[in-house]
Amino acid sequence: MIFDEVPTDDAEGAILAHSLRASGRVLKKGRVLSAEDVAALRAAGIARVICARLEPADVGEDEAADRIARACLGGGISRSRAATGRVNLHATARGLFRVDRARVDALNAIDEAITLATLPQDTTVEAGEMVATVKIIPFAVASAVLAAAEAAARGDWPMLAVHPFRPRPVGLVLTRLPGLKESVLEGTVAATRARLDALGATLLDPEHCAHESDAVAEALARLAQRGARILLVAGASAVVDRRDVCPEAIVRAGGEIVHFGMPVDPGNLLLLGRIGDIPAVVLPGCARSPKRNGVDWVLERLMADLPIAGRDIMALGVGGLLKETPLRPLPRARATEAAPETRPIPRVAAIVLAAGRSSRFGGGNKLLVRGPDGRAMIARTVDNVLASRARPVVVVTGHAAEEVAEALTGRDVVLVHNPDHASGLASSIRAGIDALGDGTDGALIVLGDMPLVHPTVLDRLIDAFDPEAGRDIVVPTHQGVRGNPVLFGARFFPALRALAGDVGARALIGEHAAAVHEVTVADDAILRDFDTPEALAAAPDLAGA
Repeated sequence: MIFDEVPTDDAEGAILAHSLRASGRVLKKGRVLSAEDVAALRAAGIARVICARLEPADVGEDEAADRIARACLGGGISRSRAATGRVNLHATARGLFRVDRARVDALNAIDEAITLATLPQDTTVEAGEMVATVKIIPFAVASAVLAAAEAAARGDWPMLAVHPFRPRPVGLVLTRLPGLKESVLEGTVAATRARLDALGATLLDPEHCAHESDAVAEALARLAQRGARILLVAGASAVVDRRDVCPEAIVRAGGEIVHFGMPVDPGNLLLLGRIGDIPAVVLPGCARSPKRNGVDWVLERLMADLPIAGRDIMALGVGGLLKETPLRPLPRARATEAAPETRPIPRVAAIVLAAGRSSRFGGGNKLLVRGPDGRAMIARTVDNVLASRARPVVVVTGHAAEEVAEALTGRDVVLVHNPDHASGLASSIRAGIDALGDGTDGALIVLGDMPLVHPTVLDRLIDAFDPEAGRDIVVPTHQGVRGNPVLFGARFFPALRALAGDVGARALIGEHAAAVHEVTVADDAILRDFDTPEALAAAPDLAGA
């Protein structure tokens, strides 16, 4: 490629290196200059331009980017149209992103003109999420360099792929010892269900049994007969040896131990076995926590139908030291030392807006419409919020306040009445913010007529919230469209209080774009509210009694 500053009169057919304004129009970088463009530059008094010309052995940036992207492409990934030397690669389904790092490194080492950037290995991605981008740095690449890059990208297996999560029933055995609190078992079930929901799996009704090998083996057999395709065991006591109670139960059920222990903390004491073709996992104690740990890494691989052997688990050490949390004790070697400083987990509340008059609903309060299960719409919304980690849950009432409060009877919420609800949405947001305690780091603003938003979506927003990293506003998106609810950090509370009229909190998002972090979700529930009877009729699981 020839790159130089040339007289404008000689620039026809060349590629403009820098954007220029001429005769009232902008000629953008990368434009192939026409005779008309040259005339406009001349009329603007521009005597020389910096430009590039391709030589016979050169391949233009867009063609080069597209050819490399095609060579990289594996299952579960699509590519965008090439533009300005870039092709973006996107997941076509929710699943686990896999990348051959050695081949990516080899490709990037061929020439500075060619770059490939990807997400980290084993990232969980949503359909439509970008997983990689190919960028050609100059306007063209030598054909020999391009051929070498294509060869590096190709191999016996795809360099990049997304392995979709495949829904299946999962069985859980919970063992008991004297003195074990029921709340511990309930917490284990809740955390496990949330993990499996996020992966599209179904948790069968758990089996409870004594902490004895024969009892656990029988429970595993019953779950397999009920159709479980993955078996989980949450023991009342942690596994300390391959011959311990729960591993021995796998063997007595006709299975084998694949691997005990993993270089991931929390998650060290996970045990992987197999009964026939059904994976059997004895969970470590950290499985009771909703925070990400080694259990998630193993479940994601199993749900994506990726083989996992002892050597695969042993290779998880780099990156396996996960974030310290107050939920996890210090490693034994440091038990006598002072506890390290840990960054506190942000405290996120939820404000459910339930004060509106339902003026577009054509009579009656939509929030009080009961579904087939007998719950009012507002109750379904609040139940989903209560099933998330958001606390406290503040419900702002206004119109039909007594009826809304009655629909929420027995639920652990703070009811706040907004006497000024007729003035618009802003007054209800203000009332909700004013009801929060001083120690709140952020608040989810939840619309009362969005009962289909799953608790796992709310928890994903909370997980993404990180004021220290500048992620102060967290917004869910579906296929590129932003939805609700939105999580705002405490530094925006004064601005939320200052809103007036029927203006929602979204007015702040455009003003603080640098603080916005988007979370892609597969479900369109974040876009669906029910302002009209027609919208409600289109959701038969909501309309009813």
